Amino acid sequence: MSQQPVAFLTRRETFSACHRLHSPQLSDAENLEVFGKCNNFHGHGHNYTVEITVRGPIDQRTGMVVNITELKDAIETVIMKRLDHKNLDKDVEYFANTPSTTENLAVYIWDNIRLQLKKPELLYEVKIHETPKNIISYRGPYPLNGIYNPINKRIARDSCTNISSDSD
Repeated sequence: MSQQPVAFLTRRETFSACHRLHSPQLSDAENLEVFGKCNNFHGHGHNYTVEITVRGPIDQRTGMVVNITELKDAIETVIMKRLDHKNLDKDVEYFANTPSTTENLAVYIWDNIRLQLKKPELLYEVKIHETPKNIISYRGPYPLNGIYNPINKRIARDSCTNISSDSD
């Protein structure tokens, strides 16, 4: 019995948005201490590069993991229409009470891309290049207290890799 080949497919897109790093759970002094210059009242902007990766078996009939048009349309809906040239804190409801860190932006994109895909379980990774030096990779929710999330189909060591800091 031969195994079906598995492939990774990544689609890259760029968008621009502004935000202010600020947590409603912290005092103004704590926000300034934690976020520094990125807590500027007027905010700041980024030209983000996002990579959406799906992983799965190559369909024998089509030769694809997913139809690239489906992935392209999901990115258009979730990223370009909802995030491009927006103030994340003011224009995206998700960030009304959630700090608009790149980590949380990756979670937002992950959750919403999954809603657009016919086979959401194939979503493997959301990677955001905030700056040339700061990159966040997100692979779905981290299991708490050893509880495995069967929807995500990930194990803890593959769940989340964070190498982002907005202050550099």
